[in-house]
Amino acid sequence: MKPFRRFGKRIASVFAGLLAAISSQGALIRGPYLQSAAAESIVVRWRTDAAEPSVVRFGVTPDQLAENAALADAVTEHVVTLGRLHPGTKYYYSVGTKTATLASGADFFFVTPPAPGTPKPVRFWVLGDPGTADANARAVRDAYEHFVGERPTDFCLLLGDNAYPDGTDEEYQRGIFDIYPEMLRHTALWPALGNHDGHSAKSATQSGPYYDIFTLPTHAEAGGTASGTEAYYSFDYANLHLICLDSSDTNRAPDGAMIHWLKADMAATRQDWIIAFFHHPPYTKGNHDSDLIKGNRDLFEVRQNILPVLEAGGVDLILTGHSHDYERSQFLDGYYGTSADYDPKYLKQKGDGRPDGDGAYTKPRVRTPHAGEVIVVDGSSGKTAPRNKALLNHPAMVSSYLELGSLVVTVNAWQLDVTFLNERGIPRDTFRMVKE
Repeated sequence: MKPFRRFGKRIASVFAGLLAAISSQGALIRGPYLQSAAAESIVVRWRTDAAEPSVVRFGVTPDQLAENAALADAVTEHVVTLGRLHPGTKYYYSVGTKTATLASGADFFFVTPPAPGTPKPVRFWVLGDPGTADANARAVRDAYEHFVGERPTDFCLLLGDNAYPDGTDEEYQRGIFDIYPEMLRHTALWPALGNHDGHSAKSATQSGPYYDIFTLPTHAEAGGTASGTEAYYSFDYANLHLICLDSSDTNRAPDGAMIHWLKADMAATRQDWIIAFFHHPPYTKGNHDSDLIKGNRDLFEVRQNILPVLEAGGVDLILTGHSHDYERSQFLDGYYGTSADYDPKYLKQKGDGRPDGDGAYTKPRVRTPHAGEVIVVDGSSGKTAPRNKALLNHPAMVSSYLELGSLVVTVNAWQLDVTFLNERGIPRDTFRMVKE
C-alpha cells in the first residue's frame, strides 16, 4: 500500500502545483491597447493584477500567431514593442505569458501604417475633452461607430482633458479604457496633454499618470524629428505628417525647446499634409474666451508664439479642444490678435469650404508658407459648456455649435475632409481642402 500512498501524494502535489500556477496568472484589468504605431513597429500595452512576464504572439491570421515578442521581467504594466513588421499589413495578436493567454481572437488585430509618403485613403477619429466617463461620452462613441460602420479607423487623436477632473490613473480607466475598449484593441491612440491631465502630470519630468499610461515616440520611432520627450512629438501616416504639441505644461516661448523643435520638424518633413493638434485653441468664444489674457495665457501664447511658426511651416489643419463646443474657422493666415482685431484681409480664400456650399478651400501642392489653414475647436466629446458661458460669436469662425460631438477626418491623396458629427449621428458641419 505504501507505493500507492506515495503515488497518490505525488499526484496531489502535482495537482496542487497546477492550481498554484493557474492562480498565479494575473487577470487582465486594462487593455490591450496600441501605441506608437509605425510602418514597421508598434507598441502593445496591457495591465494585469499580478506581476508576470509579458508575451505578445502575432501573425497574419488569427489562428497562426507564429511570431512572438517577450519580456522576461515580471511586471503588472506590460509594454512590448513588436518590430520587423511589414508596412500596410494586417496582423492578429494575443497577449499573455509563456503559459497563459489573457486576450486573443479575431477582434485583436492592427494594421500597420503604409510606408511614409504613400498616398492611401485614411480615416481617423478626433476626440476633444472626452474624459467624462458618462452617458455623453458613450453617446459620442456610439454615434461615430454607427456613422463609419465597418470601415476601420486608422488611428485616433485625443486633444487633451482625456480624464476628468484630474487625470488620475483611476479616471483614465473610467474615461478612456472602460469607454473605448473595442476601439483601442485595434486602433492606435495618439494623445495630447490637457490642463486637467496636467493636474497629476508634469511634462518637465515626464511623470504622472499621463506619462505612465502612454508610450509616445521620443526618437522619431514613427517618423518626423526626434523631440527627446513624450510631451511633444510627431508621426507620419501615409502622406500625412501629424504634430502633437504640449500647450499646457511646456514652455511656449519663441526661444523655448518646443518651438525650436517644431521649426526643425516642419522643415524636415516631406509629407503632403501637415496637421497639428494640441489642447488650447488660438481663438474661441466658448466657455473660454481667447480675448481675455487673464486666466487664458495658454491661448494667448498659442496665438502669439506657436501659430506663426505653424503657418510659416505650411500647416494645413489645426485641431484643438479646451472650450466645450465646436467652432471652425475660415481659411486664415497671419491673424494673431483678438476678435476686435479681426479683418477680412486675413482670409486666404473666402467662402465656407463646404462641398455643397461655396466649395472646397484650395492650396498648392508644393509646400508654401502662409498658404492658409483651418483651425478647429473640438472640445465637446464629453460635455458642453453652459449656455450662458458660450457666446460662440468669434468673427473668425464659419461654424459654431454648442453640441456634443467628435471629428471624422478623411484624407484621400490630395483631398482632405473634416466632419463634425454630433452625438445623435448628425453631420453638423463638413469642410473640404484640396491641393491643386
